[in-house]
Amino acid sequence: MAGATIELDGLTKRFSGSPEPAVESVSMEIKAGETVILVGPSGCGKSTTLRMINRLIEPSSGRIRIDDQDVTDIDPVKLRRKIGYAIQSSGLFPHMTVADNIALVPKMTGWSKSRVKDRVEEMLDLVGLDPREFHDRYPRQLSGGQQQRVGVARALAADPPVLLMDEPFGAVDPITRDHLQDELIRLQHELHKTIVFVTHDFDEAIKLGDRIAVLREKSHIVQFDTPEAILTNPADEFVSGFVGAGAALKRLNLTRVRDVEIADFTAVTVDEPLQSIFDRLRTSRHNELLVLDARRRPYKWLRRGDLMRARGSLARAGTLVTHTVTRDATLRDALEAVLTDSAGRVPVTGRRGEFIGVVDMETLMNSVQELLEADRLTAIEHGEELAELKGHQEGHQDDDAGEPPV
Repeated sequence: MAGATIELDGLTKRFSGSPEPAVESVSMEIKAGETVILVGPSGCGKSTTLRMINRLIEPSSGRIRIDDQDVTDIDPVKLRRKIGYAIQSSGLFPHMTVADNIALVPKMTGWSKSRVKDRVEEMLDLVGLDPREFHDRYPRQLSGGQQQRVGVARALAADPPVLLMDEPFGAVDPITRDHLQDELIRLQHELHKTIVFVTHDFDEAIKLGDRIAVLREKSHIVQFDTPEAILTNPADEFVSGFVGAGAALKRLNLTRVRDVEIADFTAVTVDEPLQSIFDRLRTSRHNELLVLDARRRPYKWLRRGDLMRARGSLARAGTLVTHTVTRDATLRDALEAVLTDSAGRVPVTGRRGEFIGVVDMETLMNSVQELLEADRLTAIEHGEELAELKGHQEGHQDDDAGEPPV
């Protein structure tokens, strides 16, 4: 099922005992299949606004329509079964297996056992987790990133048109967070759901959003526009404060690794004979090669001389790969990875972590130069337009000055 339109009309929430509304008269139209990010300071009401869409919080006034149907007239329990919901802590039930967590909503909505079983395996594969490995695990046996993947799988299991996400990646480390963001981008390319996503991180908003709603107190919308428009033309000083310094660098979040050249690179697997690896190193046009593990995931950078110094042992040779990026990663992610890694390039991986190719510093710097040049030309054009407008206005003033008084 593809996405659905969402319309918020005068949405307001007043909590008892509070003199001021938490959310006041929010109106917003979200297109089907669009990812809209709600970003703003803590306490501005963005999570309250999100939770009113599936009526986890009941609005005090206003209307919510999904595909032109007023959801304030629908039983809230039935409504929530049609809307996916993912939160920061993943919200998995600790006493239930991964499979049972994912199967929960499909079972509640009356799916057959065989359909539920197939759907669980499909969802695990979709979020990059091997069903054979993770089906019967419990949440405590998963890393934080794996738990969040299962949380997203559960939210999507019943194939809802709308997915609500409340800071779902806020509790994981930065590297895992980058990969989860990439996974969400990949999923959205395949599924075309309508996603409403809450974050306080503007970089995350730029990376994920088709449009961003910048909110201030009471969820008042200061600017609702595309990431590029907000970066290049913030509505006021409040939005400029969210954009922060380095807007040109932030624009690297608008371009994906898949949009630039992913180069081939010599790679060997850990089980290849040492003599074969020696020969590959000797004939490689680079002074190093990439060692892949048994699942063809990047494992080590191996340079000429590493094997000799390690006395021919692959286990002691080379340098561990510390960073990888996916095709859905941004150029900013890739640039940070390249700058952190001494190799001067970063491996690009597929959905299961398998090696695809590399992106190097030269490719990334060329992209940065292109962005800077585009910004320079835009600034020149904008300056010429202002000069032309000023000249036009001065010409009118001269014309008016030359007219005799009436």
